[in-house]
Amino acid sequence: LSKMGFLVDKAKDGVEASQKFRPGHYALIFMDCQMPGMDGFEATREIRKQESGDQHTPIVALTAHAMSGDRARCITAGMDDYLPKPIEVEDMVKIVGKYVKLKPAGISEPD
Repeated sequence: LSKMGFLVDKAKDGVEASQKFRPGHYALIFMDCQMPGMDGFEATREIRKQESGDQHTPIVALTAHAMSGDRARCITAGMDDYLPKPIEVEDMVKIVGKYVKLKPAGISEPD
């Protein structure tokens, strides 16, 4: 993601992820489902509690579980999408493009 020009913020676990979250601060969150302390499912629920009104930050599950029903479990927890591990760069690029509006390189915003 850094090589694509995005600023990346990391959290060591679900507690830190939910504490770092501020509505409107992140364009997209990749959430590992299995973290120590607070897992990604609970961290997602905590983040969703902090959102209000029309504020919604897309959260994409990253999980080694790719069995039937795992996607539904992620969606039920409040996640928007799902990427099974091992993660392929092309799949991550597609997900980013789905949720983050990208502008062509070399084009600047008008003043």
